[in-house]
Amino acid sequence: MKPLAGISPPDSRGLRREPWWMRLHVDPWLLLLVLVLAGVAGFVLYSASSKSMAMVYRQGAHYAIGLAAMICVAQFKPRLMERWLPPAYLISVFLLLLVLLVGTEAKGAQRWIRIPGLITFQPSEIMKLVMPMSVAWYLGRREMPPRFKHVCVCLLIILVPVVLILKQPDLGTTLLIAASGLFGLLLAGLRWRYILGSILLLVPGAAAMWFFVMHGYQKQRVLTFLNPESDPLGAGWNIIQSKAAIGSGGVFGKGWLQGTQSHLDFLPEGHTDFIIAVLAEEFGLVGVALLLFVYLLIIARGLYITHHAQESFSKLLAGSITLTFFVYVFVNIGMVSGLLPVVGVPLPLISYGGTSLITLLVGFGILMSIHTHRKWMTQR
Repeated sequence: MKPLAGISPPDSRGLRREPWWMRLHVDPWLLLLVLVLAGVAGFVLYSASSKSMAMVYRQGAHYAIGLAAMICVAQFKPRLMERWLPPAYLISVFLLLLVLLVGTEAKGAQRWIRIPGLITFQPSEIMKLVMPMSVAWYLGRREMPPRFKHVCVCLLIILVPVVLILKQPDLGTTLLIAASGLFGLLLAGLRWRYILGSILLLVPGAAAMWFFVMHGYQKQRVLTFLNPESDPLGAGWNIIQSKAAIGSGGVFGKGWLQGTQSHLDFLPEGHTDFIIAVLAEEFGLVGVALLLFVYLLIIARGLYITHHAQESFSKLLAGSITLTFFVYVFVNIGMVSGLLPVVGVPLPLISYGGTSLITLLVGFGILMSIHTHRKWMTQR
């Protein structure tokens, strides 16, 4: 009987060899979907940047670095990652403290560390990966569903970096990091009484955030979300122009390079946070639906990898990374369309930017590692 494509026949001992993609530790479906989005990003970014090939080339370089990092990370076994997590968490927290002490300030926020002559990086991006890994590391070594004391330890693991990032301030990254940690708790089988208790604390917690944590510009974003027309030439400008771009695209769009909101500079940040408004104007509802379909396939593949993971650490980590990617998509599209306040979250794998893109691709590398380092050799 002829073997299936990509699957090697049994060897002389009756054991089935691994397919080529598992030997290379690359998931072909996930890689294909990422490359599709890379192509889409190039087309949309060229239009959103007013036909700047220099920006497209820089994003291509970011993709090349990210893909190389993704394949490199995929070679490491999950057990090796798990072994180095405690020092990785402590180093990440130390870097966040260092940002507050000697970080570089830009646009009213202190979020970067500059090493003269070498690199400028954002430590909070590292924590986007370290956080779900840390929660998965802690819970994976304990019985599930987690007991109250284990829940408290996990909340402390989440709270420390969240507070440090809030002080930068960076509300969007704070929400993503907190979500990535909380997803690990939920996937571990968090008891319903804890979930219901958290829901009851939402209202007083939101009030405390409003009065004691949020900065003035963050409060203004919430007020603008509730009524953008109250300041159409100021705080409400971004949302009004974004909704105008999305609505003017109709079903099939105006055509590539034919968008008016972005090319006439009505739409700010069209190449970063609001890039989906450019896509919606030029490719319409059909273009947005196709993009969402690709995102849905990536999320489905991540959940498939989560389901087939063989260890508690791998299951919790894969599920957290996949659900956090969903939050990326949901929050960006929600804020651009006026359904959520603007919190500065880029559209994953499409928006221009290096650090966030590379972080996402490294996360996909972890998913590939989890999937391809399973025990494959089985008796015939």
